[in-house]
Amino acid sequence: MTTHPAEPVHDLAHLGHHAILTPTIEETLAYFVDLLGMQVVAVEGDAHYLRAFGDYEAWSLKIIASDRAGLGFVSWRMTSPQALERRVAWLEQNGHGGSWVEPDHGIGPAYEFADPDGHLFRLYYDTTRYEAPDGERPVIPTNFQKYASRGANVRHVDHVNLLARDVRACREFWEQGFGLRTYEIIRLPDDTEAGAWMSSSIQGHELIYTQEKTSGSGRLHHFAYLVDTREEVLRAAEIFADARIYIEAGPSRHTAIQGFYLYTREPGGNRIEVANGGYLVFAPDAEPYVWSAEEWAKKPGWGAPIPPEFHVYGTPVVVD
Repeated sequence: MTTHPAEPVHDLAHLGHHAILTPTIEETLAYFVDLLGMQVVAVEGDAHYLRAFGDYEAWSLKIIASDRAGLGFVSWRMTSPQALERRVAWLEQNGHGGSWVEPDHGIGPAYEFADPDGHLFRLYYDTTRYEAPDGERPVIPTNFQKYASRGANVRHVDHVNLLARDVRACREFWEQGFGLRTYEIIRLPDDTEAGAWMSSSIQGHELIYTQEKTSGSGRLHHFAYLVDTREEVLRAAEIFADARIYIEAGPSRHTAIQGFYLYTREPGGNRIEVANGGYLVFAPDAEPYVWSAEEWAKKPGWGAPIPPEFHVYGTPVVVD
């Protein structure tokens, strides 16, 4: 007799807006606006709200002036108000309860909570769609605004990578509570996990956890922004080099999910990736590929080696 899996949960629509902290607010803003090509749409106190030209929502990034770099929060938009109610109920019934946050510049209200490693997340449904003003309206009406054609010209946020002391606990939290699909896992000889790539859709990754190698917790590894072609990743490298922005890794091709990448650090210290590609998973019953430590160390595929610091550095910076 065939054993069928439980009915999947499809309450998460997509990775939503997010917030980062920076101790160098003006320099960080210049990085996102002049070099990535994003646009400031609102300012409130120490917070600036930005959008990329492919965002359908009013804004997607909140940059907050702080005494340190790091993650503010990550959010998911839900598929319906009822989906939001269901996931909040699951959190509260399973010991992960948080609190409601008032709407923030047209997005929300949102329910804020922490994952098992202490990263802050928000769930929301209500949002404000972007309406391009005169001069920004696209010729093709299904686009949200005209082609930005500034800097690296990023289209929208692609994924987030968080550092976790217990990758398996974080993975199972999202699988069991939210129905995220896991597409790849790195499993070590002691049965701990060093990485997990997850998504709410057929996209190969929206949320990644990789192993925390310091005494820290709740730290950000990187946010990734999508560009349309590999050539644009190469173009971004030229832009960053001329701006004297530190290029940590790439341009090259990842083994996991197989995207083309370029990693830099914005002036405040947060790692940002410009990315293109990655595979799609159409099979609804696809099982995650589990890499052994030995197989992963061989790094099948191609590309320059990633520097050792890539697996240790995150924000806020921890000095052990």
